[in-house]
Amino acid sequence: MNIELVRLTSEYKEQLFEMLTEWKNDIIVNHTNMSPWKIWENDFHDFDYYLKHLDTKEDTTNGWVPDTTLFCLDNDRNIFVGAVNIRHYLNDELLKTGGHIGDGIRPSERRKGYATAMIALALIECKKIGIKKVLMCCDKENIASAKSILNNGGVFEHEVEEDGHIEQRYWIQL
Repeated sequence: MNIELVRLTSEYKEQLFEMLTEWKNDIIVNHTNMSPWKIWENDFHDFDYYLKHLDTKEDTTNGWVPDTTLFCLDNDRNIFVGAVNIRHYLNDELLKTGGHIGDGIRPSERRKGYATAMIALALIECKKIGIKKVLMCCDKENIASAKSILNNGGVFEHEVEEDGHIEQRYWIQL
């Protein structure tokens, strides 16, 4: 597996459109998860706006924290297979159910080991930011996500119910 996390640039516009078009169709047809939510915050068809507003640079009054969104590039096939959103620190809401890392794999690339590998790369990025202990959360029903977190050293803490969903919380010591 020859993957890396990359920042979005105009060089990757085609890869972004291909991945998000496939993913959006899957969300509509199969009602699948939209994680990481940050890649859906803006319409990717307006690429320049999307690119400019992908990351939160500083604290804002609406409760956002600084974050970085990176895309998982399969170098052998030159396609995006997933994305991660790394929150630089946690506010009260993120501490409850959001965590430091939101991640997702495009539908056609799931169950191939990309999530585990992508999270490992995201943890390296977290360490660069200065995060020493990473919180990751996932829906209790998302067994594949929990497995990817556990494969990266996640230690289950407890479950939290929010809006009728049960979220599991895991900590990863860096």
